[in-house]
Amino acid sequence: MTRFVVAKKDFRDAVQSRALWALVGTFVVISLVASYAYVEVPEAFGEPGGATFGGLLFFTAGLAALFVPILAIVVCYKSLAGERELGSIKLLCSLPTTRGEVFVGKVLGRAGVLGFGLGVGLVIGLAFGAALLGHVDVVAGSIFVLLTLAFVAVYATIVVGLSATTGSTARATTLALGFFVAFELLWDAVVMGILYVAGGFSLPNPATMPEWAFTVMQLSPSAAYFSGLVALLPDVASQADADPGGAGAGVEVSTGEAEPIFASPEIGLVVLALWFAVALLVGYRRFDAADL
Repeated sequence: MTRFVVAKKDFRDAVQSRALWALVGTFVVISLVASYAYVEVPEAFGEPGGATFGGLLFFTAGLAALFVPILAIVVCYKSLAGERELGSIKLLCSLPTTRGEVFVGKVLGRAGVLGFGLGVGLVIGLAFGAALLGHVDVVAGSIFVLLTLAFVAVYATIVVGLSATTGSTARATTLALGFFVAFELLWDAVVMGILYVAGGFSLPNPATMPEWAFTVMQLSPSAAYFSGLVALLPDVASQADADPGGAGAGVEVSTGEAEPIFASPEIGLVVLALWFAVALLVGYRRFDAADL
């Protein structure tokens, strides 16, 4: 049994989750409503000059940054921990399949489920918004969808990797939620707290923040995703007034000036690649060394 067979079986099992399709359906509805609201009332979303397709892309990216982590937790937290808890992992590993193939197959299967569900929602929402605008940028839209799917793959790998570290679904849930809270909800506050203490217990001035603050802020996968989108679509980001610092660090970062990579939006792409590699390596090593 190869990793692709494991992935195919895991994909079939995962798509049967009612909770998954309920969340995907919710994402589709929210995407449609959000696209309509953005196009019809752009002033409410910081677009006094009117709605644009580029603005719609970055507005949708904000929705994706919220839904991808939540869906990844719902779909992936039981991927390996659940099978170990039930004992079915022993049967799977008794077949001519290595633990590495099982782990990679789980990552591929769960990433496929997430990518399919969210991809459908993204395309429907963007197509609806483009129809209302009467304009579409196919190249920018394609880059946006591909980077979002890469973000989905990164988060699926992270949560499957966390699931691989334990044989308890309760503990896997705690680890996944803890990661979400630490890196998606509190990370900005943690870095700002460090700056507050380092600045002599005074609030830092956003205009004079050190460059490393922006870099550290990008350790949040969602912030890295947004910055990566700015790096890949600099012209669209400029037209849409999308600021990677505003989404992640509160640091003003210009896409038009030469900057070291650690202080430029390109760092987001590097961070996403590192999250993927580290989650894959650590998850595999923990699973390979586990007593099943």
